[in-house]
Amino acid sequence: MFDIGQTIFQSLQPLGTEGLLLCVFLLFFIEAIVFPTLPELFAVIIFMVQPTVAFALLVLATIGAAEILGTSTLYFIIKKVRIPARIHSAADKYCDMLLVKNERIVLLNRVAPVLPFMGAFAAICNWDFQKVLAYTFIGGMIKYGTILAMSSLFFTYMSTGMAETVTMALVIGVIGISLTFSVIKNRKEGKALESG
Repeated sequence: MFDIGQTIFQSLQPLGTEGLLLCVFLLFFIEAIVFPTLPELFAVIIFMVQPTVAFALLVLATIGAAEILGTSTLYFIIKKVRIPARIHSAADKYCDMLLVKNERIVLLNRVAPVLPFMGAFAAICNWDFQKVLAYTFIGGMIKYGTILAMSSLFFTYMSTGMAETVTMALVIGVIGISLTFSVIKNRKEGKALESG
């Protein structure tokens, strides 16, 4: 996953700002449709190339567009194909064991990623698509806006080397906390399913 992100980053970085934004777009789009690409890490690495407020806003806008388009693409693909009953049943069972069983899981997923392929689950579970998109956008702007705002503060008040180190520690911390919450939540929901 990191290798794919690194390959895309190295291929597009020579194109300047447009290449960096295309890299952000592709990583978040791929994450929404196919598999994780550690987009938080690359969003911050890309931001560190041009640590300005204007560039942070461009990165945030690109993230929002990529997540909306990725979620929508997967949603409409799943709506168009015939999902085998086995997969439909498995998705329903998985969603039933979650504490939050509707579109609001999109927001919770920002803290504890327990539901991958959000567009597919939205289509299979017949969630309100407008709410899914709204929560995707709002959650993304809050999460990545906070990360980039903190990174910007680090670059304003620290030396470049220190700011880069602290920013990377922040991102690794966010990923670690998210994974920890995800594991804890999955265990609690698994126990609840066993006892129910």
